[in-house]
Amino acid sequence: MTDQTMGAPAAPQRRLSPLAATIILVVILILGFLAVAAVMAEVLWYKQTGYLPVLTTQWIAAAVMFVVGFLGMAVPIFFAIDIAYRKRPVYARLTAQLDRYQELFEPLRRLVKWGLPALLGLFAGVSTAAQWQTALLWLNSEPTGEKDPQFGFDISFYLFDLPMFQGIVGFASAVTLIALIAGVATSYLYGGIAFSGRDVRVSKATRIQAAVLATVYLLLQAVSLWLDQYRSLTSSGGIRTGALFQDVHAVIPGKQILAGIAIIVAILFLVTAFTGKWRLPVVGTVLFLVSSIVLGIGYPWGVQQFQVRPDEKSLESEYIQRNIDATRAAYGLDKVEVERYDAVTDAEPGALRDDAAATANIRIIDPEVVSPTFSQLEQIRQYYQFPTSLSVDRYEIDGEIEDTVTAVRDINIEDQNGWYNRTLVYTHGYGMVAAYGNQRSPGGEPVFLENGIPTSGKLGKFEPRVYFGLESPEYSIVGGERSKPIELDFPADAESVAEATADDAAPADAADTETADTEATQAPSDEQIADEQSAGDEVESSAEGGRQNMTTFSGDGGPELSNIFTKLIYALKFQDMEVLLSGAVVDGSQILYDRNPVDRVQKVAPYLTIDGSPYASVVDGRIVWIIDGYTTSSDYPYSEVSDMNALMVDSVDSRRDPMPKPVNYIRNSVKATVDAYDGTVSLYAWDTEDPLLKSWGKIFPGTLKDVSEMSGGLMSHVRYPTDLFKVQRAVLGEYHVTDPDAFYSAEDRWRTPNDPVTSSTANAEKLAQPPYYLTMAAGANADPNYSIYSTYIPDARGEGQRDILTGYLAANSNAGSEDGKISEDYGTLKLLTLPKSNSIPGPGQVQNSFTTDSKVSNLLNILRQGESKVISGNLLTLPVGGGLLYVQPVYVKASSGTSFPILQKVLVSFGDDIAFEDTLDAALDELFGGNSGANAGDGGTQVDPGTTPDAGETDGDTGSSNGSSGSGSNSTDPALQEMQQALKDRDKAMKDGDWAAYGEADERLRKAIETALQG
Repeated sequence: MTDQTMGAPAAPQRRLSPLAATIILVVILILGFLAVAAVMAEVLWYKQTGYLPVLTTQWIAAAVMFVVGFLGMAVPIFFAIDIAYRKRPVYARLTAQLDRYQELFEPLRRLVKWGLPALLGLFAGVSTAAQWQTALLWLNSEPTGEKDPQFGFDISFYLFDLPMFQGIVGFASAVTLIALIAGVATSYLYGGIAFSGRDVRVSKATRIQAAVLATVYLLLQAVSLWLDQYRSLTSSGGIRTGALFQDVHAVIPGKQILAGIAIIVAILFLVTAFTGKWRLPVVGTVLFLVSSIVLGIGYPWGVQQFQVRPDEKSLESEYIQRNIDATRAAYGLDKVEVERYDAVTDAEPGALRDDAAATANIRIIDPEVVSPTFSQLEQIRQYYQFPTSLSVDRYEIDGEIEDTVTAVRDINIEDQNGWYNRTLVYTHGYGMVAAYGNQRSPGGEPVFLENGIPTSGKLGKFEPRVYFGLESPEYSIVGGERSKPIELDFPADAESVAEATADDAAPADAADTETADTEATQAPSDEQIADEQSAGDEVESSAEGGRQNMTTFSGDGGPELSNIFTKLIYALKFQDMEVLLSGAVVDGSQILYDRNPVDRVQKVAPYLTIDGSPYASVVDGRIVWIIDGYTTSSDYPYSEVSDMNALMVDSVDSRRDPMPKPVNYIRNSVKATVDAYDGTVSLYAWDTEDPLLKSWGKIFPGTLKDVSEMSGGLMSHVRYPTDLFKVQRAVLGEYHVTDPDAFYSAEDRWRTPNDPVTSSTANAEKLAQPPYYLTMAAGANADPNYSIYSTYIPDARGEGQRDILTGYLAANSNAGSEDGKISEDYGTLKLLTLPKSNSIPGPGQVQNSFTTDSKVSNLLNILRQGESKVISGNLLTLPVGGGLLYVQPVYVKASSGTSFPILQKVLVSFGDDIAFEDTLDAALDELFGGNSGANAGDGGTQVDPGTTPDAGETDGDTGSSNGSSGSGSNSTDPALQEMQQALKDRDKAMKDGDWAAYGEADERLRKAIETALQG
């Protein structure tokens, strides 16, 4: 700084006006309050759920990593600048240009000296904090007991150690390089480096500092190169993931040599720090760069072009075999049971006799179609809703396991006005609705085994209220010490209808267990049920024009709004001051938020990838959401890397995340449950051999329960997860081939067929057919089991595409029903391979046959009369009768007015034969020469003559008339008379839009049918 500058009078300082200072202070306070509110709300949420250690562990780990990153970047940069300034030449001769730079920089020197390292440290800290999971996994790593085929290291080295080591080296290299640049720039500014013509003068201090930093940087590059050789085992640069011939014989040796050269050059720079001779390190650096080009690019290219390419198949065989073995192990495909299935194509009479159990459980209710039907028949009020895609589950009904189509009746507050209604009144959904998967009513509607409000049916007593659902409001305030309940429970008029229906239609043996008012709160005791019933007895007038039962939440589902500070926190969080000001928020009130079961599991287990198909089941007197969680990695050596997000896409599941999610290792490590009433989250360690889960169990001790704690009721509803199956079927389409030569030739690559239902629509995007859950027997002499399946066709596109079946993949989804014991057969993957000599039509061919068949076409045209819309249901494929049976339900929906899909027909196909009848049972008999040899689940269905094109035909099997309502030899039978009257009453109720009367008539019809069948 010059004397002239030092003697200049100080410029007058501008001060902020009081108004500006006040505004800035208020903004800072508001931001501070919002930040504190967000933090405290998280703490209160985790504390209430019992997972506070999960939050504190994350925060502590992220904070420590932030500090490490901040200091690791800021401190070296600060000292690089400080040392360069302190060791600057005292009598350096500066150019006029540098002198002007110094004058401009000097007033900012202290700010740059402290601010620049702090700013860079801030960015580094944030980046490092995001790697807290990598650091914790490294600190808590678990060995796998398996070794890689190239270096012989335990697989855990690649899963845990290598990512951490490479992260440390990469961070240290960036810090060293930035410190070197900052030190050199400071030295240049203050004369430590000077240029005079072609000469470059470097001060001793600058030389030592630069040489030492260059030495450290090159040593780090040597370590990085050495680690890169291991990373080649997870590289996807070749024809397959992993180190192939080129990598093993050129890339890996090249990196080892380059690492040695980097160490030698680093030593040369260190020598320069003492000798001041720059020639050797400069020459060494040039040679290092040239060597990098030759050994890193040129030599591998030459090996690939002149050695591998002419004989690639044989040279790569060993490494392709490594890739096959690792991929099958990493994706859980190494134990797939492969069975040849010589499918027959002739539909012989009695062919299904040996498959009677599987045939009786064929699902004809499509969960992707009947949501509008559920809504029309069971929504009751517009403030309820059903999901667009229903779930497939199974229950034990009257001693038999039945596949069911189920859905939770969730709350819908879109049409509600005012904070009071949206937050305090409309707080929860009500009930589970379940229909038999293999039955239909005579009118084509689902046959419900659990329905109504209050809920009644065959599922026994359970807590019906759904405070935690897929469509729950953002937040609700519930419970508290109130003189009068204010939460809407269910409409009172629905209660009276449900009670009448239950009295008239409930089977006698279920009368004691299927009560209309199931009011349990905690795994229901008699006292708790009584308390809930008294709370639900309050009836008030409704804005909907009816009477309503009111209730008060009595569980422990959210943080209590116990004081003004807590209320203020949530008023700021949700930006609703009513939380703070409303007198309806009383002592003991709880605030429920983060209510989606998927979000709740993700928050308490941030290390899991969550399955996209959660489903609700009635378990031990509760409605619980069952959710699958996966541990994944993309660092398994030699395993093929896939984009998991892309593999999830099919005709019923759009892409959930536009960003790719690379994985080459996946395990269904956790089964999670969320109680629909109080939101309790339970995590069960399902795959106890998974090394990733073992590590996370050490990181978050006490958060994982043992499988032995699972009840038999919960175990009976656990299923093989959808997303895992999608990943496995995609990988197995290529990796069912285990011979490396055949694999290289890609001569037998398969893919999932396009969904023939959606693909047949004009301009529809061709998406894969989704997997389906069915009770089926996969393979010869196999017992029927609840399973998930998918089919394969050849992976060919364009003109060479052939839509014939090549494989059938099924996963056993029956975990058993014993407390804490998983069935030995659960998760068994069975691949049925079909003979190439006998072409079995694929789903696309079958759908085309259905469409072009003249008889089917004529019947469909009849169904379309009156501008009705025909909807094709899911096309199911079943390995029965020694061949493959296709089953497709056909729905009809009115094009105007109040309408919903009604099941009217069933299409079936076996080989080249097709049948199209009112019921599956009739269709199978028609298909297999008049007698299939087995009865389908809808065998006792009497078709409503007013809604089908086959009116007037007589069902000889049941002895009942399907003709006009006034005819029939058995018209004097009381059961048939009751059926006839119920049909009339139901049709009238449908025309009038009186759904309560419709439900009552439908129940009378069902009871009459049961009576007739028993007779």
